[in-house]
Amino acid sequence: MNIIPKAFISYSHDTQEHKKWALQLATRLRNNGIDAILDQFELQPGADLPHFMETHLASANKILMICTDKYVAKANKGQGGVGYEKMIITSSLMKNIDANKIIPIIKQSGTLEVPTFLRSKLYINFSKEDDFEFSYDELVRSIHNSPLFEKPAIGNNPFKPIVQEKLEDDSKLLDSILSVIIEKQGIELYVLSKFIINELKISPMLFKISILKLNKMGFVKCFFTNDYSTVAVTEKGLMYAFENKLVQ
Repeated sequence: MNIIPKAFISYSHDTQEHKKWALQLATRLRNNGIDAILDQFELQPGADLPHFMETHLASANKILMICTDKYVAKANKGQGGVGYEKMIITSSLMKNIDANKIIPIIKQSGTLEVPTFLRSKLYINFSKEDDFEFSYDELVRSIHNSPLFEKPAIGNNPFKPIVQEKLEDDSKLLDSILSVIIEKQGIELYVLSKFIINELKISPMLFKISILKLNKMGFVKCFFTNDYSTVAVTEKGLMYAFENKLVQ
């Protein structure tokens, strides 16, 4: 089940042009699967503004603070609706708010200022119109928690000593096969695969898959012909078996 993220947009009514910009941003966010909350959508004359702010600030997954010069000044001075929103966010009533839910959005000309209480947070810069699409993509990805680059899994240490190497999930079977190969081969150059299969009572196919894994790891060498197959332990395989006490 997909959960629709909710984003509350906090901004100051600087100009009609800025109100239009905030409206267009909210509309586009809603078109991209985000429940964008904007006063222009929600409030009619006579509406309870404090109740609107308190309710949606508390329930939003993200709070987008559009930081124009006037917005920053009002937030720092605690003026108007912007100041009230700041008070709600920083008050003890909201002490359990997730600090990562606030995203400062810079919408200024020549400056990159955020309210004092947001200075430790990373922001998204929407000041340059030419970079709008890049900034918007970053914002939408942040709200949907869909980063452009996923953290890759940690690979194996290429300098790990042989004695500390670990086989794959079927390590017990591979260890057993390696042990029997060493035992049956003795001082000979190789051992017939059928002897190993009979000793361990496993299917030829499972044996072949296991031998290929051991060969890939450098523990054995295998030779397949139409008539029979042979296998021989390598020096690396012998050292592994000795260090891990697979042989006496």
